[in-house]
Amino acid sequence: MTNIPLSASSLVAVSPRALHALRDRVGAQALQEAGYASGEATFAAFAAWLPQVAGVEHPGDLAAPRLAEVLSQFFTLLGWGAIRMTPAGEAAVAVDADQWAEAAPEARLQYPSCFFTSGMLADFMGRMANASLAVMEVECRSRGDARCRWLVGAPGTLTAIYDHMMQGADYLAVLGAG
Repeated sequence: MTNIPLSASSLVAVSPRALHALRDRVGAQALQEAGYASGEATFAAFAAWLPQVAGVEHPGDLAAPRLAEVLSQFFTLLGWGAIRMTPAGEAAVAVDADQWAEAAPEARLQYPSCFFTSGMLADFMGRMANASLAVMEVECRSRGDARCRWLVGAPGTLTAIYDHMMQGADYLAVLGAG
């Protein structure tokens, strides 16, 4: 794996334990906002790293089939973990991680809780798509699920999915993917 050029990055390392402590003390909204604020620098680091790894100058030039593979390499190199990306119905993309740094499987929380990641992915993926995107975590290892799963889609789409989930619907059924 090729290293991320440090001169092109304004990223700092934060341990999973620090993220867990922040989650327990500052709450979901603050962590999600902090994650969103980190999206710009994370995307800039990705864009600077991409030419030496994928042979393309701009993230938009990356062919869709390679996108998940290259993003997985990038997030693994940063210490977050490997990801997979798959369509979730026609209106969203699912980003899955079996081992994700922000997750705390021992916590056994009631709700998905990778709040920093949700914010960071919203900004990062929005920059990748050059569009306003929202991200919602629907499965989380911190609550005992086998993986962390975030849905990425248009804000209105994810709001509708959330509203249906609050009425007891399964997100896959709402997306027509289940």
